[in-house]
Amino acid sequence: MQAIDALTTRVSAGGLVDPAPDDAALKQILAAAVAAPDHGRLKPWRFICIRGAARVAFGELLARTLKAREPAVADGELEREKAKPMRAPLIVVVAAKRLDNPKIPQIEQVLAAGAAAQNMLLAAHALGFGGNWKTGAPAYDPTVKQALGLAAEDSIVGFLYLGSLSRPLAPRPALDPAAYTSEWTGIR
Repeated sequence: MQAIDALTTRVSAGGLVDPAPDDAALKQILAAAVAAPDHGRLKPWRFICIRGAARVAFGELLARTLKAREPAVADGELEREKAKPMRAPLIVVVAAKRLDNPKIPQIEQVLAAGAAAQNMLLAAHALGFGGNWKTGAPAYDPTVKQALGLAAEDSIVGFLYLGSLSRPLAPRPALDPAAYTSEWTGIR
């Protein structure tokens, strides 16, 4: 697949099933991730792969932390939270290990991790896999971060759900870039 095709045809996948990217494909996906723009070459990104039985444990973590954040949460909501990791055979948690650097603002480190996540989705698409980028309250929860080996000040920029498509995807409606573009011609 040509790069421009991957960039313009990638859409979030509705249903993801086995097989997940195998080790060789995952290596390519992660190679694309670490090729992302990175001001100062700080390499702030971290990737945590969750697959197999670890998805069950991750679901239990999500449900437990939801209950801690919202003690009155309904049992049905806890069960839905617990089932989220089963939406795909592979989850890659993309985080920014924010480093103190007087020349590189922390927001740029988070943006570098976000660019790495986008590269991963594009690489997965180019290899024939589907993906979804999710966040939500667990991405900001200090207990979830700690359980994943991250520090409280680190930023989870996304949970990337990856796998094979359960059905063909509808193409994305075309957007006109001109609707979002202007030209600055000088001081107003």
